[in-house]
Amino acid sequence: MPKRKNSLLQLLNQLLEVIFRLEHILRRSKTSLDSQCSLPATSHSCASILPKIFTTSSKAKKDKAGVPFEQMILSGAQNVDSGIGLYAGSHDSYTTFSDLFDKVIEDYHGHKKDGKHVSNMEASKLKCPPFPADEAAMIISTRIRVGRNLAEFPLGPGVTKAQRDSIEKTVSEALKKMTGEHAGTYYSLATMSKKDQEQLIADHFLFKEGDRFLDACGLNRDWPSGRGIYHNKDKTFLVWINEED
Repeated sequence: MPKRKNSLLQLLNQLLEVIFRLEHILRRSKTSLDSQCSLPATSHSCASILPKIFTTSSKAKKDKAGVPFEQMILSGAQNVDSGIGLYAGSHDSYTTFSDLFDKVIEDYHGHKKDGKHVSNMEASKLKCPPFPADEAAMIISTRIRVGRNLAEFPLGPGVTKAQRDSIEKTVSEALKKMTGEHAGTYYSLATMSKKDQEQLIADHFLFKEGDRFLDACGLNRDWPSGRGIYHNKDKTFLVWINEED
């Protein structure tokens, strides 16, 4: 028991050191990421974060997009009730900080570092036996959601305002080229009319500013700039831009 207590105290001391280092980073105005992201301050009341897999070997490091390790764990530091509390800043985060992310992925998803993810997008291969009549009668609608990120940009917690606006422009321009059943209209959250806003709320399409977990990791920055919604005429095809991932 004493050994366990000592290791816990050692972990807490390491966490406090990371938090103090983060506060130092946040006070520096000369780094472009700090000034553009306007990262929130940390809390001295933080007691634990990623207790099963946390390592201090990544302190003071950044990924190739310039996102610091401290920012990636900030949400968990501020919200000690987080399920994980870790947010990748870019695609490279999974490589630069593989010692941490590999353990999280294996612990949460059961997917080991040497595992291979196999995708099959052939709908005909799905095993979907029909529902019994009584269960089918209860289904009003179904939804299939797919999340995608653009390879040339960091992930949500790491993008600058200029990058987020560029993502909105790139995707919305591509959506305007949709034809047939997918043809529709794009609505920018920053410029939409009150009438469009009320209609999107009535349709249950309008997404809102993220919660405290997303706020802490930087995903709510510059709200609502760079965000928007596209849907087709029949409202059966919907695209959210810069909602989260």
